[in-house]
Amino acid sequence: MMKEEFVPDVSLPEVKDKVLIDNPKSLELVKRLKKATNARLGVGRAGDRFKTETLLKFRADHAIAQDAVWTEIDESLVDEMGFYKVQTMVNNKEEYVRRPDLGRIFSEESTEAIKRDCIHQPDVQIIVADGLSGFAINANLKDMYAIMMDGFREKKYKVGTPIFVRYSRVATMDRISEALGAKVTIQLIGERPGLATGESMSVYMAYESSPKKPESQRTVVSNIYSNGIPPIEAGAQVVHLTEILMREKKSGVELKI
Repeated sequence: MMKEEFVPDVSLPEVKDKVLIDNPKSLELVKRLKKATNARLGVGRAGDRFKTETLLKFRADHAIAQDAVWTEIDESLVDEMGFYKVQTMVNNKEEYVRRPDLGRIFSEESTEAIKRDCIHQPDVQIIVADGLSGFAINANLKDMYAIMMDGFREKKYKVGTPIFVRYSRVATMDRISEALGAKVTIQLIGERPGLATGESMSVYMAYESSPKKPESQRTVVSNIYSNGIPPIEAGAQVVHLTEILMREKKSGVELKI
């Protein structure tokens, strides 16, 4: 029987560590450079073109990024943690991609439901938004949320009803904050995927967030995933930043940390 052979999985992160330059002057230097960044360094050329392995890795990463945009989050996660669920004016994923404006607003009925069913005047309002990567929420939410809640309990903050927003853009946090009168609003959202990972999540934070304020009102923690800022570490950072926002009563570019 012939020994079965398998084609290496080019989507694995460690594939990027391979040096594909023919006869580099300093192999160790190229390796150090590659470990310092997710940029595609040291990939070499075959004439005027990429080498086959480089091209396959690029196409695999691009496919992961596309999948991240179209993947829905596992709503059993937010159900287990008791999140209140609401949807923007978007009807489906295709419309979400085509109409960013609709992903920033709620219907009048949804706004009234939030006001009716959720805690008012919280110190901290947590929002989870699917954003442009369902993978990101599925991979990072559970660990990060647990750390955040532990920290907020220790600080004795009044935490509002956690809210999950389906088909959401960042600006939904402003409308929820305004509707509930929150002091610090924290939104966990799937980042627009790049060619390094499809699992990266961001956190947007604002003091007395409002649609009347500019985008610069937000303080951001980004690149949250296993090979970036681990979700447990990011959760601790968010608790620390919340304490600063509460003390300084400001956020975004006005906040000098």
